[in-house]
Amino acid sequence: MINNCPGQDPKKLEAKNIKCPSCGYEIEIFSDEVKACCPKCKSMAYLCRMPSCIDWCKKAEDCVGQEYYKRHTESKSFFLKDKLIKELEGYFGDDIKRIAHAKKVMEFAEEILRKEGGSWHIVVPAAILHDVGIKIAEQKYGSSAGHLQEKEGPAVARNILVKLLSPRQIMDTLEGSVGLKEEEIEEICRIIGSHHSPGKINSLNFGIILDADWLVNLAEIKEKKERDEIINRVFATKTAREIAKKIYL
Repeated sequence: MINNCPGQDPKKLEAKNIKCPSCGYEIEIFSDEVKACCPKCKSMAYLCRMPSCIDWCKKAEDCVGQEYYKRHTESKSFFLKDKLIKELEGYFGDDIKRIAHAKKVMEFAEEILRKEGGSWHIVVPAAILHDVGIKIAEQKYGSSAGHLQEKEGPAVARNILVKLLSPRQIMDTLEGSVGLKEEEIEEICRIIGSHHSPGKINSLNFGIILDADWLVNLAEIKEKKERDEIINRVFATKTAREIAKKIYL
């Protein structure tokens, strides 16, 4: 293990106080942490910071150790999801239906990921942002048709995601970046640009997004026979099919 990394020297750690976003209580958090639990209301508070070498260096796990690397990665994932949900809510504004749909798709996607594998950093952002093209499509064409969502969605998603690029791609990255890589953004945008076109992309990540979207949309289909046909036909993963049968049949 490499022991000369200055970020691992306890003497260089700094403590600061941040306010809990829920109750306003002041929480002490150290400079090597991303989040802390409020001792008063148990909500999570996040410390915005610039990405470190741990976010992109291939030797990071060897340098800082498995336990610290795992804790840092999990913290980064929570922070990424929180930032994207806030971006989604700001983008759709008072369109509560679209926001709720995206969050539900995200929840199903995470459930499928836990059992099927796939890339969390591709699937979760794609689930949160998969329908962002609807707003522009309705403004430009007066329609939310699937092919129009696919046409307009990737550019909107990219504008949101570039804020989260790692310093290896953009040196003046915004404070609070969580280190998404350019290739991850490209795959997320491809998925968003194809999420109404089954078979257009042959990957587990894409299949999980389609499955999670169907798990939400099935609630709108009232006929049991039609639901049964869809469940037996559309799902790419065994996990999604099992969830669908449990909920809808």
